[in-house]
Amino acid sequence: MNIEKFKVLGVMSGTSLDGIDCAVVEFTKQNADWSFRLISAETIAYAKVWQDKLQNALHLSEADLHLLNIEYTHFLGGFLADFIRDNNLNDLDFISSHGHTVLHQPENGITLQIGNLPTVTDMISLPFVCDFRVQDVQLGGQGAPLVPMGDRLLFSEYDYCLNLGGFSNISFEQDGKRTAFDICPVNTLLNHFAKKIGKEFDESGNFAASGTINNGLFNELNNLSFYNQQGPKSLGIEQVHAIYLPLIEKYQLTAQDSLSTVTEHIAYQIASILTKENAKLLVTGGGAFNEHLINRLKIYSPHTTIVLGSKELIEFKEAIIFAFLGVLRITNVPNVLSSVTGATHDHCAGVVFNQELLPTNC
Repeated sequence: MNIEKFKVLGVMSGTSLDGIDCAVVEFTKQNADWSFRLISAETIAYAKVWQDKLQNALHLSEADLHLLNIEYTHFLGGFLADFIRDNNLNDLDFISSHGHTVLHQPENGITLQIGNLPTVTDMISLPFVCDFRVQDVQLGGQGAPLVPMGDRLLFSEYDYCLNLGGFSNISFEQDGKRTAFDICPVNTLLNHFAKKIGKEFDESGNFAASGTINNGLFNELNNLSFYNQQGPKSLGIEQVHAIYLPLIEKYQLTAQDSLSTVTEHIAYQIASILTKENAKLLVTGGGAFNEHLINRLKIYSPHTTIVLGSKELIEFKEAIIFAFLGVLRITNVPNVLSSVTGATHDHCAGVVFNQELLPTNC
């Protein structure tokens, strides 16, 4: 029996700016089958100064973006060194990090995740796998979503895997191939309007539940051209600021009514994808805690069994999968699917720093 094991720290910073997700995961490959054990996980919230810097990064010049990348890489390297020391993580094989997306324009051949510069290795004495999206864009792909390979190999018991983060994205098998794409904005919009009420987010969707759906806005949102595009397709914060927010704010609704209408839009768009009869849907990401959104999704998808993962899986599935993508990269196994991203071929993405420090079993 052929068994391989890897202990990895997966690191993820999402567009909703909640903080840095850290997941310590043990992966086991037994013959051809992969499994994982989540050892520990934690989200470390961003200080207000970093929230502001990352939120405003979209508007920076190329020169200022470069400086921000250097600053964030130093911040991340120091953060990881402290995290490893404070948690006595002396037996890690390597770190696998997504970085933080500040630009995503695959139609222009651009995607930028800051925190992936070689200088991070000055602060950590471990192999560091990072920068997973750039190669895919260079190969003509969308550079997103990247979690479907993890969905296929680690969560195959589900017909659909849905993540509700800054954006919603879904992954499923269709005609013998893995299909995945972004569906619509979620927390990038909901958090924006929650902040107008003085809250960081709409806890359980209570404000949305108290609002009234505006049918005009609901219909206009659903008629956006993005929803008629065939996949592969992806969304970035650029579209939120250029398309979604101007459209919503044109209606001059209360924050509650905006939240109610946007939540209805999200549920409607997700349900439109769930066409398999009696399917099993795994829901993860921070939006899974939004009870009002999940209830509206159940109304629109009565024949789908909606499964909410454990609290740890809901919060850390993306960090777990980016740790796994690092394992595939280290072992030179393709970790990005062209059927998902639209790249010219499946490929093994990610840059490896300090590769000479890899254990011999890697």
